[in-house]
Amino acid sequence: MDPLQPTLKTAFFTHLRPISDGLRDGDDFACHKPSDSDRAPTATCLEHYALYDGLAPASVTFLTKILERSGIGPESCVPDATHVLPPDESLRAARAEMESVLFDAVADLFERTRSVADPRDVAVIVSNCSLTCPTPSIAAMVANRFKMGSDVRCYSLAGMGCGAGLLAVDLAREVLGGMKGEGLALVLSMEGIAGNGYTGGTKSMLLTNCLFRMGGAAVLLSNRERDRSVSKYMLRRLVRTHLGSQNRAYRDILSVAGDALRANIATLGPLILPYSEQFKYAWSIIRRKILQSPTTAYVPDFKKAVEHFCIHAGGRAVIDAIEERLGLSEADVEASKMTLYRFGNTSSSSVWYELCYLEAKGRVRRGDRVWQIGFGSGFKCNSAVWECMSDLEPRPRNAWSDRIHLYPVQLTGNNLRTTDLAANKIECTCTL
Repeated sequence: MDPLQPTLKTAFFTHLRPISDGLRDGDDFACHKPSDSDRAPTATCLEHYALYDGLAPASVTFLTKILERSGIGPESCVPDATHVLPPDESLRAARAEMESVLFDAVADLFERTRSVADPRDVAVIVSNCSLTCPTPSIAAMVANRFKMGSDVRCYSLAGMGCGAGLLAVDLAREVLGGMKGEGLALVLSMEGIAGNGYTGGTKSMLLTNCLFRMGGAAVLLSNRERDRSVSKYMLRRLVRTHLGSQNRAYRDILSVAGDALRANIATLGPLILPYSEQFKYAWSIIRRKILQSPTTAYVPDFKKAVEHFCIHAGGRAVIDAIEERLGLSEADVEASKMTLYRFGNTSSSSVWYELCYLEAKGRVRRGDRVWQIGFGSGFKCNSAVWECMSDLEPRPRNAWSDRIHLYPVQLTGNNLRTTDLAANKIECTCTL
């Protein structure tokens, strides 16, 4: 199927009202930087697998092979509850992880925006965490910790996979747009590691033990007019694709992920691509469909529409597949691969760690557009395109600041490819 098969006319009639995102005085989003004491190098993980009698020897062998090919480096972290044997699977441990990650990120966010934002100004909180869904909710925990107003609207999304971060942004945008007056929305994205390990023998579900790591992000959104002129980024486009009506979306991720990406690009492409690229693609379709030309369909050059790519760091196979499909260079996917290497798969927050990386490298400039691509269970593919609206600090303080001079690193070892999964007869049912 061609990635942009649907009509290109939508480009001329669709308009999304942009909203200001964040505040210029410092970062308008913040990512949690775990403590060095939470590091889980490959050797440590393998030792834990071997010592934990809840895993069968065959599972340990499989986990070892996958972890060594995962593209995750020695600085990725897991919560305290996972460092002990046996792992602490209590609700208390899960809440401790959430508080550690989100309270830190939110405190950092408001510390750097304190001159123009206050927690009591927040009108909406939207949190997303797929596996851990406590009562009171995550959003309520944050509202209590930071003493937000009694009229704050709280929403907690669960079970929506690694693409839920952009879904949370979309929900926050819709709620803000439907409210009387203006306000701020706080989006919280993370995944709970504590208490969610898998000890069975199904290989596809064991994958999550290898890839997921500790992390989270807090993002401040605004529709206040006074923030528009000083906003750091502006949301230009947000496109959601959900293939949940297809039964195979629940059991064949590798195949369905490609379908979801094609469908998402088919909607997003006409909204952001220059007319020259749209014309080239349309002409290639005419040649193939009408003139019966044997030529392949033209793949639009998305680098003419956006300057930076933040692809969900779900695994090297995911990043490599999108790199190949969109004709991207190593430089284009550097932020994604380095985020996976340093932080692991932090689920929905990975696209924010990638934007942190780009900012820490000093690569994002006024007028640049950033394309965030998220994938998640269901199966869902979501895209957000942000435009940089101000001149950023050359080296802002963020989760990458202390080590950014060490990156990028040269990745070595085998890659986890689709063929590797097939060779192990894995039916992919796990979330990305």
